[in-house]
Amino acid sequence: QVQLVESGGGLVQPEGSLRLSCAASGSIRDINAMGWYRQAPGKQRELVAKITSGGSTNYADSVKGRFTISRENAKNTVILQMNSLKPEDTAVYSCNAYVRAGTLWYYTDYWGQGTQVTVSS
Repeated sequence: QVQLVESGGGLVQPEGSLRLSCAASGSIRDINAMGWYRQAPGKQRELVAKITSGGSTNYADSVKGRFTISRENAKNTVILQMNSLKPEDTAVYSCNAYVRAGTLWYYTDYWGQGTQVTVSS
């Protein structure tokens, strides 16, 4: 079993910053990609940013230049630094990890419980 625990959401004013953290634990053999997705009310879930075990990243166009994703492989942790936040960034942010767990030979997607980010004055 693998668990993803997120922290760092909250309320912030426009142009402010927040830092989201997600730590994976459990019977982890290795983790391929880790990332963050978000879902705003009435909208579909979308990829925000993703990082591979080798450090390759990709971002949604809407957050490029404002958000930075990083990863601490030894700690199975992924960080999302969010700067210059806008009201349209308001959403539930969920951590995702593509994990090979226990004795399995294949990878499986795991999700955190989600953390609310609200950008409002």
